[in-house]
Amino acid sequence: MSAQNTVNRELFDQVMVPNYSPSAVIPVRGKGSRVWDQNNNEYIDFAGGIAVNCLGHCHPALVEALKTQGEKLWHLSNVMTNEPALRLAKSIVDATFADKVYFANSGAESNEAALKLARRWAIEEHGEHKSQIIAFKQGFHGRTFFTVTVGGQAAYSDGFGPKPGDIAHAEYNNLDSLKALISDNTCAVVMEPLQGEGGIISPTNEFVQGVRELCDQHNALLVFDEVQTGVGRTGDLYAYMGLNVTPDILTTAKALGGGFPIGAMITTDAIAKHLKIGTHGSTYGGNPLACAVAEAAFNEVNTSAVLSGVIAKEKIIKDGLAKINETYNVFADIRGKGLLVGAELTEQYQGKAKVFLNAAMEHGLMTLVAGANVVRFAPSLVISDAEIQDGLERFEKAVAQVVNA
Repeated sequence: MSAQNTVNRELFDQVMVPNYSPSAVIPVRGKGSRVWDQNNNEYIDFAGGIAVNCLGHCHPALVEALKTQGEKLWHLSNVMTNEPALRLAKSIVDATFADKVYFANSGAESNEAALKLARRWAIEEHGEHKSQIIAFKQGFHGRTFFTVTVGGQAAYSDGFGPKPGDIAHAEYNNLDSLKALISDNTCAVVMEPLQGEGGIISPTNEFVQGVRELCDQHNALLVFDEVQTGVGRTGDLYAYMGLNVTPDILTTAKALGGGFPIGAMITTDAIAKHLKIGTHGSTYGGNPLACAVAEAAFNEVNTSAVLSGVIAKEKIIKDGLAKINETYNVFADIRGKGLLVGAELTEQYQGKAKVFLNAAMEHGLMTLVAGANVVRFAPSLVISDAEIQDGLERFEKAVAQVVNA
């Protein structure tokens, strides 16, 4: 019996915990922005592994970094440091507001570290009373119990017993709702500088600057969750750069490793000093293999050619979606920044984002959703213009199929 016959979708149901419901399609190889499944069907990738594959699949620079480091060192432990981790940390510090870097394995872990650091900073600097964390409704910060409680979607955190306390939620883009909650007992305000899972919602300038000012007034830290927006996704290296608002702590993952699992929390010297020896840690965090690949990805993205290309490609995608909408009238709004684009469905198609996603797959295009009403696109930052057009043509066929069903 061939491997293809035994390793199939049915095997998932036999051996995997049922918290996912994956597609029947099992991809087996990818190159650039194209992916092939077990039956050699070809797909254009507008999903990017949920904004992870910033350089597409099997980018030569990442493959080379993996092969080279794979013959040197894979893992030590944090009893020792290593050269790739130090080089990557230096690259991040040189390119951002931060002085210090903490490495983890994922966005959730990076956020967990940020939240623990914010609490520790506040308690040591101001006292036990200063422990409130404010986040935003429809936000998403990961699936650890702390981060999922901070995330503003109760459906993800309910059903697991008592939740971590002293966490409140304001409304995104509503400064008054934050003003009503924030006080001198607030240790941190946590926000995505563009809500991802919550529907691809950009902050207004007034809102994001107002959040920064309120944090300053109440001696609270501003934490930016840039797990999805970071490493070039919005056309800036990090989204905060395009908003002219600097956070105190920033988290980054997803695109940081270009597909290899890695995350980081970055901050200033004054705040970082509160994570003293032994206060936090991670067995795999900062391991040489992950850091070597991430160094290659970070340095490849952090160029004017790639970052300016993101803005040009954003226009092609948005214009293409608008053109499709002229014919089929399925989108109420096309929004987002850089190559994180959301198409919100009209009232007639409410709740059917997954229907559009499934239809797109049938026509050879991988997309995402952001909630039940938004189709999300997060392709490679270096996807070719021709592949964008090809993907849009496939998506138009999918839209026509849904409309005419």
